[in-house]
Amino acid sequence: MSTRRVRLVPPDHAKVAAAVAKLREELELELDFPEDVLAEARAAAAAPRAPERDETEVPFVTIDPPGARDLDQALHVERRNGGYRVRYAIADPGVFVEPGGAVDREAHVRGQTFYAPDANARLYPPELSEAAASLLPGERRPAVVWTIDLDGEGECAGVDVRRAVVRSRAQLDYETVQRALDGGGAEEPLELLREVGRLRQEREAERGGIDLPIPDQEVELEGERYRLAWRAPLPVEGWNAQLSLLTGQAAASLMLDGRLGILRTLPRADPGAVARLRRTATALGADWPEGQPVGDFVRSLDPKQPSHAAVLAETTVLFRGSGYAAFDGEPPAQARHAGVAAAYTHATAPLRRLVDRYASETCVALCAGAEVPDWVRVALPSLPQTMELSNRRAAQYEGNVVSIVEAAVLEHSVGEVFDAVVVETDDRGGVVQLRDPAVTARCTGDDLPLGERIRARLAVADVAQRLVRFERAG
Repeated sequence: MSTRRVRLVPPDHAKVAAAVAKLREELELELDFPEDVLAEARAAAAAPRAPERDETEVPFVTIDPPGARDLDQALHVERRNGGYRVRYAIADPGVFVEPGGAVDREAHVRGQTFYAPDANARLYPPELSEAAASLLPGERRPAVVWTIDLDGEGECAGVDVRRAVVRSRAQLDYETVQRALDGGGAEEPLELLREVGRLRQEREAERGGIDLPIPDQEVELEGERYRLAWRAPLPVEGWNAQLSLLTGQAAASLMLDGRLGILRTLPRADPGAVARLRRTATALGADWPEGQPVGDFVRSLDPKQPSHAAVLAETTVLFRGSGYAAFDGEPPAQARHAGVAAAYTHATAPLRRLVDRYASETCVALCAGAEVPDWVRVALPSLPQTMELSNRRAAQYEGNVVSIVEAAVLEHSVGEVFDAVVVETDDRGGVVQLRDPAVTARCTGDDLPLGERIRARLAVADVAQRLVRFERAG
C-alpha cells in the first residue's frame, strides 16, 4: 500500500480507448467481422445441423465468471459402481462452421478470442460464440458430450464421446458455488465435483504434475473507474479445471491410440532451470527438502508470503517450450505435457480456441470407429503454427492491455512512494509487485533484495506508451 492514498481518479477513458485501439491495430486484431462471415454465421445459427442423440434430461450446469456469454463447458457428476461418472458437455461450433467457408477461414486468421476490458476480439461471431453455439441455460444446444467413468481413486476407467443435444439447467459462477460448498448447501453433483476434483489433484501430484497457485491480476471496469486487483483462485476453480484436464488427457489417449491428432506438449524442465529455482528458493528461505519433487515443492508455496511469491514468479522457467504437435501416423517423440505429467491436448474451449474444434472432430470420429474427416487431416499439419502465432499475439495483447490500465490507474500518482515486493532481479534492476493497486512493473535500483519489501517511488505512468516504471526510494 502506498504511503499516501492512491488518487484513483476516473481514468481518461478516451485516452485508454485510444491506446487499446492502437494496440489492436499494431497486432492486426479486429473486433468486427467481414460481412460475408456474419452472413454465413447468421444463416448457420438459424438452421443448425442438430445431432440426433438427445441428452437434455441430464441436469448439466455451467460454472463461469459472472456475466460470461461464451459458455464452452457444462458438467454433471454422479456416483457409479463405487466410483464416479463425469459428463462434460463441450460446445460444438463444428455444427455451425462449414469447413473452408467464410467463418472457418476467419477463425484460422484469429486463432482464438482476445479479451480486453472494453471489448473482445472474438474467434467466432457473437451470433455463434455468445448465442447459438453457447451452452446458455434453458436452451437446447448441440454439444460434444464426454462420458468419463472413474474408479474410486479418481483414475479413468472408461471414455465415450459423441455428439448430442443438451440443455444446461443453470449458469453458475465460481463464488456462488464455493459459498454453497462451504456452507453445506450445494447439490450432490457440485459436492461430487469437489470430491472428484480433490481425487484428481491427488493423482496429479502422484504423477508429478505442477499446478502454480499464482494469484490472477484482474482488470475490471467499474462504473467510471478501472480496477486492478489480485485474486487468488478459489478451490472450486481448481476442481473444475481438473475436469478439463481429465478430458484433455482422455482426448490425447484417443488420439495416440488412433495415431492421429494434435497434442499440447511441454518438455521436462531443463535441469539447469530446476537448479536455478532451487538456488532462488534457498536465497529466499523457502524450505525445499532434498529429494522433494518440484511439483510438491511448488504446491507447498503460499503466494500470500512475499518470499514465496518471488519463488513462484521464478517458476515460469519450468514452463518454457510449450507448443502443439500434430501427427498422422507415428506419434511425436515428445508427446507429454510436463506440467500435466501426462499426454494432453486442448479440447474443452472450442468457442475461444481454434484447435479445440479439431480435437472434438477427431475424437468423435475415433471413438465411433469412423474415418476422421479429410478437412481435419488436411488442416492438422498447419495448426501448430497457427496456434503459436495466435498465442504470441494473445500474450502481447494481454500484457500490453494490463500495462495500459496500470498506467491509467497510476498516472496521477507519479512521485508517490509505495510498499512493494521484489519478485525478480537482473543487472538492470528488477521487477516489483504492489499489493494495492495490483501492479507489477520494472524498478530501477542497485542490489534490489529478491523476495523482500522495499519502498518504490513511481517514476513514470504513461498510458500512450503503455509504460509504468518505479525507482527504489531510499
